[in-house]
Amino acid sequence: MSQDELFLDSGQSTGDVEERKGRSRLGLAVTGVVGGSLVALYAVAAPFVAPALRKICLPFVPATTAQVENVLRVLQARSGTLVDIGSGDGRIVIAAAKHGFQASGFELNPWLVWYSRYKAWREGVHCSTSFHISDLWKVSFAQYSNVVIFGVPQMMDQLELKLASELPSTAKVVACRFPFPTWVPERTDGEGIDTVWVYDAKTFKSHLQHGMTGRTTPDQQETLDSHT
Repeated sequence: MSQDELFLDSGQSTGDVEERKGRSRLGLAVTGVVGGSLVALYAVAAPFVAPALRKICLPFVPATTAQVENVLRVLQARSGTLVDIGSGDGRIVIAAAKHGFQASGFELNPWLVWYSRYKAWREGVHCSTSFHISDLWKVSFAQYSNVVIFGVPQMMDQLELKLASELPSTAKVVACRFPFPTWVPERTDGEGIDTVWVYDAKTFKSHLQHGMTGRTTPDQQETLDSHT
């Protein structure tokens, strides 16, 4: 084989190698871009869809338009302070503020709290709303005259005891999606997943006192009596 032929074969082989290397580098680059995009997307979306760490898992499921409307309708004759327990993206709190309530939300997920504060500012109700990063089991709701809760069945019996011991007798409690297990609602509104149940604090506090007087500790009974 002549030197020219050797040179030609050598050039072709080198070109093939370089081409394969180029394709390999391009593939790695594309993989890196796609992988980075997926990681970034998860980092942004995960805080909004993953449940925050709570004593009982309370996942973030946004309230429907019908649920918000039902809550506002059953509270239309009410005023004063309102709290949304597990406020998520703040839509109940913001809607309540637009209807004249001084509204607060408690949420353990900081991303959702910051987002709620931004939404309240954008919609012009930041002066009549507040959002707090807190576990609902570590907060007292004694100052609120209206309570909204989107709970799960596993937590409702414990929440009954907490609210009955803390709320004033003039308070109203609105449960969404799931009712309280032993309380008797004074009113219901909506249907299906949009149903809301309204409870009167004077009624459930009275029932709790009569049902627990013989089995409460002195400290528990003192707490109940102080909020009656």
